[in-house]
Order: sequence, then C-alpha cells, then structure tokens
Amino acid sequence: MFFYFGYAPTLVVSSANMAREMMKTHDILFSNRPKTMATNSLLYGCTDLAFSSYEEVSILINKLYDLCLKGVSINLSELLIENSNNIVTRCVFGKKFGEVDGKGKSSELPRKVMVLLAAFSWEDYFPFLGWIDILMGFKPSLKSTCGELDAFLDQVVEEHKTMKRDDDKNPNKKDFADILLQLQKKNMLDFELSHDNLKAILLDMFVGGSDTTSTTLEWVMAELIRNPSIMKKAQEEVRRVVGNKSKIDVNDINQMDYLKCILKESLRLYPPVPLSAPRETLESLKFGGYDISQKTRVFVNVWAIQRDPKLWDRPEEFIPERFTKNPVDFIGQNFEFIAFGGGRRGCLGLTFGIAVVEYVLANLICWFDWRLPTVNAQGEDLDMTEVNALTAFRKNPLYLVPILYSS
Repeated sequence: MFFYFGYAPTLVVSSANMAREMMKTHDILFSNRPKTMATNSLLYGCTDLAFSSYEEVSILINKLYDLCLKGVSINLSELLIENSNNIVTRCVFGKKFGEVDGKGKSSELPRKVMVLLAAFSWEDYFPFLGWIDILMGFKPSLKSTCGELDAFLDQVVEEHKTMKRDDDKNPNKKDFADILLQLQKKNMLDFELSHDNLKAILLDMFVGGSDTTSTTLEWVMAELIRNPSIMKKAQEEVRRVVGNKSKIDVNDINQMDYLKCILKESLRLYPPVPLSAPRETLESLKFGGYDISQKTRVFVNVWAIQRDPKLWDRPEEFIPERFTKNPVDFIGQNFEFIAFGGGRRGCLGLTFGIAVVEYVLANLICWFDWRLPTVNAQGEDLDMTEVNALTAFRKNPLYLVPILYSS
C-alpha cells in the first residue's frame, strides 16, 4: 500500500511475497533508515547500530521461591522487566541494572524509548506543524527522556574509562562497553567512533535487548495461562528433560522441542516489533510492478503477514503444534515468519535474545505451577490488550500466583 503521509511518501508491505522481494531482491535499496525527530534525539543523530546470565535467572527463581511461601499474586511483568534489564546490562555494562543506575529509578527507561520511537510526530510528516508536537507534549517528553538517557549513558562510559582493568590477565572480565572503548582508544576501526556513536550503540544493545526479551516472555506466559493444556504439555516435557537436576543447562534446552514450538507460535502471534522500524529507499526503483521514488519510507506489517489466513491455518489461534517438524523458522529466510526482520536490517541480537527467552521460560514452567489471582478466573478471560509502541507490550501488567512444583 502506497500513500503520502503528509509530505512523506510512505509504503506499507503487508504480504510475504513483497517482503521477500524487499528483503532479498532489493535488500540494498531498502537498507536505509529515515531520520525522524525521535531517532535523531534518542539515537544520537542516527549513528547507532540496529541490533544471560545463569546467575540472573537464578536470582529470579529464588525470588519466586520466596514469594511462593507467601501465597500472593505477583506482578510477573515487573519481574521479567527487571530480569531482562539485569541480564542485558551485565553483558553490555558489566553490572546489573540497579548497580549501573544507582537507585534503579530508570527501570522503565527501555519502554519509554520504545513508546517514543513509535509515537507520531507532526513535524516528521508536516514540517510546518511542528508546534503541535510541543503543544501535545511530545517534544517535552522527548527532551526529558533524552536527558535521562544521556546522563545514564555518560555515567556508564565514564565509569568504564576510569576503571583500572588488566585486559591481558582478565580478558573474560571485559564487557561490551569495554570492548568498544578499547576499539575506540586503539583506533582499530575503519571509521571514527565518536562519543555519541559509542552511546548510541550501547543504547541499541540495552534497549533492544531488554524490552523485546521481557515483552516476549510476557506474551508467552499469558498464552500458556490461557491454554492450560499447552502449559501442562510444556511442563511435562521440561520436567522430564531436567529430571532430578537442580538446575537447567543449555543441553537441556536443546532437547525441549515443544518449548521451542511454543516460543515460535508466540513470536508468530506477538512479534516483538509488529510494525517494523521504518526503512527508506536509497534510490528510485521498480517494486511489485510499481515505481517507488527515492526516500520513500517503508514499513513491513509483520503482524499482518504472520496472521495472514492465506499463509497460516487458523491464524488467530495459539497452536504450537503447527511448528512440529515444520522447517519454517524466524531467522529471516522464511518471509511468512519475519518476527526479527530479514536481510541487512534483520535483528542483530536474535541469537542472544532467543537463548535468554528459552532459558527463562524453561525455568518458569519447570519449577512452578501458575494460576490467576482470582480463584475462579478463567484463562481465556485474561486481558490481552497491547500498547502502541515500537515493541507491542501488554497494556496491563501480568499478575499471576506462582505455586512451587513438587514432583
């Protein structure tokens, strides 16, 4: 579908065939990103890259053990956000989120960024109406979040610069920020890595890695609550594989075929980014039989493609079995299933994110049974309303009661 959104020529791709042509045949011509008010402000002038710990998952599980003893409902969404933030910041910054942030006051920062990146800006499409963005509070919110982000990332970079590390003797202690600073200091790149470049890359890793992970876990847990027979089947598989061991390891995950099917089905119904981050054509081209001009903004409607009844049987239903012995995967080669995009703009953190989600999910359903806070509540009544953001997370937090599993 092509139309002019204000002064911006805009193309929305909503079919697997057109997505294939875009991400495979014309991948280079569609590889640019448009600069918007939000990306210029939040991503340091668009200089970013578009983009785990067993210990952190153990902390989450121990926290749930303690809560089980109280028999109360918990805000699982909040715990998953905290856990995802801590896993990502340990890898990127070398510390858990609370230690980096000090008081942990910015725990919702990744979601703030995702909401702003997807928000409508009058100035982006009608340049002469930019004053409306001020009146509606968009620019003030953008400025406030930018200030919070900048202070956070400046603190991270400064701390890493002042740390005394023996890189030769302790190579395993280097985190992602250390590696970037080392490359910057020794001029080991083919381009200049400025301070803003550095912060933009760190922001991508932090926001892209944490919010998409927690959002995916929220949706899959919600669907398991809505489908108790699927939950039971998944728990039986996980518990059979783990056996009498006290911890789950990577080799265990590789044997959990049904768990992987559940995750695929959740990603099909709830892609982390349902309407892809916009691309922009590098030059004019012939696309789908139409003439598309240079600098046309292009969105891929991932949500529509992955629920297309021409491609999927009973597309609105949660049916993990559809992926049993099914070669269709989300790695970017099957264009009816592009939860993480494809081509040159595919998600760089796919492998990391999936590994984290699989491990956390296996632990949640292995050691605990789950029910809704209201005793007589039915899973199918669970509110599944989404929030309009770059990542479509749940509008209302997921409250559940964990029950310690006893074999």
